[in-house]
Amino acid sequence: MAFNKRSTAEQVTEGVDLSGKTALVTGCNSGIGTETLRVLAMRGAHVIGTARTLEKAEEACSGVAGSTTPVACELTNHDSIRAAAENIGSSFDKLDIVVCNAGIMALPKFETVYGLEKQFMTNHIGHFLLVNLLMDKITAAPAARVVNVSSSAHLRPPKGGIDFENLTHGDGYSAFSAYGRSKLANVLFTKQLAKHLVGTPHTANSLHPGVIATNLGRHMNPLIGVLFAVFGFWAMKNIAQGAATNCYLAAHPDVEGINGKYYSDSQEAKPLALSNDEALAQRLWLESEKIVADIAER
Repeated sequence: MAFNKRSTAEQVTEGVDLSGKTALVTGCNSGIGTETLRVLAMRGAHVIGTARTLEKAEEACSGVAGSTTPVACELTNHDSIRAAAENIGSSFDKLDIVVCNAGIMALPKFETVYGLEKQFMTNHIGHFLLVNLLMDKITAAPAARVVNVSSSAHLRPPKGGIDFENLTHGDGYSAFSAYGRSKLANVLFTKQLAKHLVGTPHTANSLHPGVIATNLGRHMNPLIGVLFAVFGFWAMKNIAQGAATNCYLAAHPDVEGINGKYYSDSQEAKPLALSNDEALAQRLWLESEKIVADIAER
């Protein structure tokens, strides 16, 4: 069955039985993260939901039917990420599904975490560290799926894609360009992770969820929000529709074995040509490892 931009998370998982599977969803406390948590649990998975605080994760998990476990994971804090990974690793034998959903968007002012631009550190490095810390649990599953939530904003990164030299200062800072860089990093990370998984039953794919009115856009210029409300209704999705591609890649049998692809509206889509730059993807992986190691030594 072909799905489209109006398909919902429930529709794309209709008839799917996730009983016996363990899923992890980051950013479970709002927007499409909550809907992804709800639908995967509804389909029978035990879902680990992470949020910045345990209280937020508990509130989200208690609000859905099914089997869930709340975990605190603040993606800007590497001690929190490591604690979350240790918690999950000691409690579960395997992870069949990992949905890297949490993120921040278009911070109006240049902000840093560990001395590096905050959107890049949160949206990419936080998930890079979490996934790598949990890789033994991912590969312990029969056929695990890693799903990275990117955005069509990856089509508009800074010149060159990932301007590594410009992560430490705000010269010429553009909120949406920095966001685009972090979202391109999601796609490149997925591509490189997929290469690491070649020859195994495990897969990694990325996606654009669509334009959705959620808390993610809280830093946007209010005028842009008004323009979307007035003129963009036709292009926008509701939360049930926005979570569809998350759930499709996480659970639908048609995606079994598909690796390293980019999706939109529950269909394969074409990412930025720069996403296929193997040298850039390799450099991003190595630079990410270095960033994580440098922080660990502090």
